[in-house]
Amino acid sequence: IRRPPRSTLSSSSAASDVYKRQKMNIKLCTETFNQENPASLKTYLAQGGYEAWKKIIHNNIPKSDVIAKIKNSGLRGKGGAGFLTGLKWSFIPLSKEDKYLVCNSDESEPGTCKDRDILRYNPHSVIEGMLIACYAIGASVGYNYLRGEFINEQWKVFNEALTEAYKMKFIGNNIFSSNISIDIHALIGAGAYIVGEETAMLESIEGKRGMPRIKPPFPAIKGLFGKPTIINNTETLSSVPKIMLNTDDWYKNIGIDESDGIKMFSMSGHLETPGNFEIPLGTPFADLLKLAGGVWKNRKLKAVIPGGSSVPVVKGDIMMDVKMDYESIASVGSMLGSGGVIVMDESTCMVSVLHRISRFYYAESCGQCTPCREGTGWLYRILSNIIEGRGTSKDLAQLDRIASQIEGHCICALGDAAAMPVRSFLKNFWQEFEYYVDNKRSMVS
Repeated sequence: IRRPPRSTLSSSSAASDVYKRQKMNIKLCTETFNQENPASLKTYLAQGGYEAWKKIIHNNIPKSDVIAKIKNSGLRGKGGAGFLTGLKWSFIPLSKEDKYLVCNSDESEPGTCKDRDILRYNPHSVIEGMLIACYAIGASVGYNYLRGEFINEQWKVFNEALTEAYKMKFIGNNIFSSNISIDIHALIGAGAYIVGEETAMLESIEGKRGMPRIKPPFPAIKGLFGKPTIINNTETLSSVPKIMLNTDDWYKNIGIDESDGIKMFSMSGHLETPGNFEIPLGTPFADLLKLAGGVWKNRKLKAVIPGGSSVPVVKGDIMMDVKMDYESIASVGSMLGSGGVIVMDESTCMVSVLHRISRFYYAESCGQCTPCREGTGWLYRILSNIIEGRGTSKDLAQLDRIASQIEGHCICALGDAAAMPVRSFLKNFWQEFEYYVDNKRSMVS
């Protein structure tokens, strides 16, 4: 794992005239990435770090005002669902019972690697965001849950940052000589995709097998240890400090056209310079593609999965006319999701890609729901038959039927994550699947 090249982090020169240059230069989560010793407290303080936290405590800003500011900013959850962050915080009851905050750093969605870099290069922004969120909801304890594969680097870097913050009294008892006391702990998972689902994560923190809970009740009412709990994504919490330091409409105005704010996109696949890019929402996909160097080897763009492997695939020519925001991507039948953009060139066999995706969701299903437990295996086995030359024309209709019976019939979204790629791949590349069945080989081989 190496640090992303500078060209992927400061690329306003490649931006089109559709948006202003200064908007491309605004960074929330990636501000320290190009600095020497980016993860250090010294670097973060030089960028105005912990100023928002100091302001809140020293001025005794009411919790309701903090929530209102985040709500008015238009900040949406950046882990996949896109729910309004301030609105979620407002669901916490006003009672004096124990409350908890959980930062979801279990970045398991294939194609997504943004939170990994935030934890490596800007961990203090996550800590400050967690502190502000804890204060706003009245929690005295926050947990950052990191995926098991992060143990060799991100885990260590984040814990070093926690130690620095504790030494400076930014965290702990009577912060800045106030009556506010907040502790933050880092936890490491075991590498299960399902624990990225918020209630499965709560189960794991409690020492149980990570399996999603039936909702309602929702975590804001009955979450960790049965207490009100808010779960936010790493990128979401990392965005909070800068928002708190600016005017209510500052974050909204970063976006282009009707889009509010900024988002990190993980560009992977057949690209010249893959990497993480923090850009205004509403930026045309064509411009984001340029920032990643374009499709490699001068090949043509065939398909794009715009939000991690769990969202529907979009044909390349259609994607070139789409803007990178929630509504625009939804208008072409897909979702922004986690921002994991997977780019595929003309040499890609779509049957093989779907086979690999289906194998992943079959392996990662927790087995709690019958449609998901049985259906994901069924999908994978049918696709395996096709890949191995044993498929029939009936298998294609069967794939779509099984996927339709999984979608919307499970406790959590993993069933949908397994079903939506199947249905969208068949819809957009039916001819390629049909060819594979008839000829026992790929159309592009």
